[in-house]
Amino acid sequence: MVLKGKNLFIIFANVKIMSRILAIDYGQKRCGIAVTDELAIIANALETVPTKELIAYLVKYISKEEVSLFVIGEPKQMDNTPSDSVRYINPFIGRLRKVFPKIPIERIDERFTSRMAFQSMIDAGLGKKARRNKALVDSISATIILQSYLETKTQQ
Repeated sequence: MVLKGKNLFIIFANVKIMSRILAIDYGQKRCGIAVTDELAIIANALETVPTKELIAYLVKYISKEEVSLFVIGEPKQMDNTPSDSVRYINPFIGRLRKVFPKIPIERIDERFTSRMAFQSMIDAGLGKKARRNKALVDSISATIILQSYLETKTQQ
């Protein structure tokens, strides 16, 4: 059955456009950011932003795009205890909650995301010079964090 014209419009008119989920790979110098499409199905790298400019960047982005959830990487040691990076991330999460009190925050284990990002760059055929681009690694890491979150939600 092929749908044309009015029938196709009715189907698309009934599709509820949701808002995006935004993931952050928080670092002391830079933060990788990834977002989903409006249906929260596909994770895409967005940008890498200097950490000191992150809140301002998010304010500007959220003024243009609706975001329903923040997903922030949770760094852990191999024994599942929090890593030292938590002392930098927790104050940021506090600021994020103050600036965006209506947007919930979820955490997801980010162990191995940098290694996975680096390996994906190798698999994509990027040269050594491109693989040294830490901003690219951070944005890919944020995408991996977001994709991991989406996969855990579909398995529940």
